[in-house]
Amino acid sequence: METDSLIDVQHLYRYYGTHCAVRDVSFQVRRGEVLGFLGPNGAGKSTTMQMLTGNLAPSAGSVTINGVDLLEHPKQAKTALGYLPEQPPLYRELTVDEFLAYCARLGRMASNEILRAVSYAKERCGLGDVGARLIGNLSKGYQQRIGIAQAIIHTPAVVILDEPTVGLDPIQIREIRKLIRDLSAEHSVILSTHILPEVQAICDRVQIINKGELVLADSIDGLTRRMQQATLIVGLHRPPEPATLKTIAGVLEVETLGDGRLRLHHVPDQHPAEALAERAVNGGWGLFELTPERLSLEDIFVQLTDNETTEEAA
Repeated sequence: METDSLIDVQHLYRYYGTHCAVRDVSFQVRRGEVLGFLGPNGAGKSTTMQMLTGNLAPSAGSVTINGVDLLEHPKQAKTALGYLPEQPPLYRELTVDEFLAYCARLGRMASNEILRAVSYAKERCGLGDVGARLIGNLSKGYQQRIGIAQAIIHTPAVVILDEPTVGLDPIQIREIRKLIRDLSAEHSVILSTHILPEVQAICDRVQIINKGELVLADSIDGLTRRMQQATLIVGLHRPPEPATLKTIAGVLEVETLGDGRLRLHHVPDQHPAEALAERAVNGGWGLFELTPERLSLEDIFVQLTDNETTEEAA
């Protein structure tokens, strides 16, 4: 049975003794989508990935892959799943062709389909010129490509990639990112990473997990709107009292930064820059800076995880 949601996770829990590593996690991954899965170290990211791939049983909850329950019918569900762990499971003494053919056999592909599958995976991952070479003699970037190739060789509906660009140089990172974007045309992709620019570069949606719980689930467009922070940095040689600045339409709060610089928090849809500039000129405030302030994904990430830490400490 095929559905638009290729992965459906409902109320997932995982306990280690009394410690709850993953708590009530629910989400879906749609066909043709790249989902970025973020979290600080120890947040429950890898534990969740292991449960999604059937390598770890949840304490409670369900995982459905392409309409098939992973716990009730694991073999059938896993046929729709390709997985690249953080450390690619490669046999360095084999050639690329030998290894991929072996992976195809593990995927229970028919003998007459293996050559076609190996050729397809190599073409998709840019491995066409290295099929006869030993894996151990190839660069880290090529080994990551081979890891991705083994994950897609049986043309699964969903591909899960755990930290696919760790340890690569900038050129290799760019190549792997392009490959992941290309894969999304035919597969749905879950990308687990702690590299924030990677999420913005290649994902359609992002989820942040902290202390085992999802603290953010949003589209990249929605995340971009979050990054349009409603603040304005103002520099004034002769600043008025904060109460005077608060009389400007849209200004909610005034924060003093020192050296004549202030941060004005304002209503998101009501930008006070023009009115402030006019008041500054008329009042002789000596305006020397007027800069809209933007949040980065890193700022949002830190705010969410720090807030969670603060709440727990309280």
